[in-house]
Amino acid sequence: MALNNAYLQQYNNSKVLTASPAELTLMLYEGAIKFCNIAIVAIEHKDMQKAHTNIIKTERIISHFRVTLDMKYPVAQDFERVYVYLEKRLVQANMKKDKEILEEVCMHLRSMRDTWKEVMRANGKAL
Repeated sequence: MALNNAYLQQYNNSKVLTASPAELTLMLYEGAIKFCNIAIVAIEHKDMQKAHTNIIKTERIISHFRVTLDMKYPVAQDFERVYVYLEKRLVQANMKKDKEILEEVCMHLRSMRDTWKEVMRANGKAL
């Protein structure tokens, strides 16, 4: 089992190191969705520490998206507003341990991920 985990870790590291910027962005969206879902399940199971940890992971990804926006493009301002909103909602969800807020955030993240996939397809990037 430990050997399989080592191979999986090596594969994941290789996947990240060889990914294009577009693919890395997609991976970050996927990660944010995954952590948000883990937090929802943790709240359902009353594991507040696990919920907190995964909400923070989601916040960090959103924060990364914000700080890497290229503000010379007008659409970046729209993304900035969305990311600020999501960050605020994540803070509220963490304070209240509110799964409904997390479900809303997750819905927005899935929509943004799906849009990003369409952008990648339209620009001929492999998924």
